[in-house]
Amino acid sequence: MKKVLVIGANSYIGRKFREYVLQECEYELTVDLVSAFDGSWRMVDFTCYDVILHLAAIVHKKETKGMEALYYDVNHKLALEAARKAKESQINQFIFMSTAAVFGPSYECITKETKPRPVTFYGKSKLLAESEILKLQDEKYRIAIVRPPMVYGDGCKGNYEKLVKLARYTPVFPEYHNKRSMLYIDNLSKYLVELIRNESNGIYHPQDGDYADTCEVIVKIRKEMGKRTKLTPYFNAMIGFFIKNNISVLKKMFGDLYYDKSLV
Repeated sequence: MKKVLVIGANSYIGRKFREYVLQECEYELTVDLVSAFDGSWRMVDFTCYDVILHLAAIVHKKETKGMEALYYDVNHKLALEAARKAKESQINQFIFMSTAAVFGPSYECITKETKPRPVTFYGKSKLLAESEILKLQDEKYRIAIVRPPMVYGDGCKGNYEKLVKLARYTPVFPEYHNKRSMLYIDNLSKYLVELIRNESNGIYHPQDGDYADTCEVIVKIRKEMGKRTKLTPYFNAMIGFFIKNNISVLKKMFGDLYYDKSLV
């Protein structure tokens, strides 16, 4: 029986991970949650645990210049502090939840050769944390960095929540097809369990088996709402033009952004 401490008690991934473990492998793992932002985690005796899963982060907030320090304080400094405490406590494995945002918006297909080029405070602070946490690794202290794409599932916030809101009010939608990596929350939880079982270390890029298509995702969401959707190619030329000219809003919604299948 391995004991896992999740730093980030209010995180969607943390709550769903605990639910998954209770349903699927309760005789193999135990999961405790602790808050990061009120400093509760600093009072916890890490030596009681085998694995620390660090999920605490500033994310899904509109970035302004005045928030830069907050992103680095939480996503970088706090994460590094937790990783150092875990090593000092002789924890076997530290799992750091990073993000696909470390690659930035300029790529369409991310491969093993793709170099991170973050442009947001979120992406930059996460990449810096990755770099410094990995320096702590040794033969007895294994570090796993996980860079999920868009995570979705019931109650999920962030970009998927925005898609749901958009779907609710769009009976007509462009029939513009793309390729996106996404990750269902239970698949992420299963992936984390496997990392813990195998005491894995390294950098990982989990995703669902099939790529998503924004157009098809909208249709599916509306169908689940009991609503029909009319697709039209009328706007395709304009969308394609804006994507080629890096208009961020449309590129984020309709452009390609996916992990190559060869990427672990």
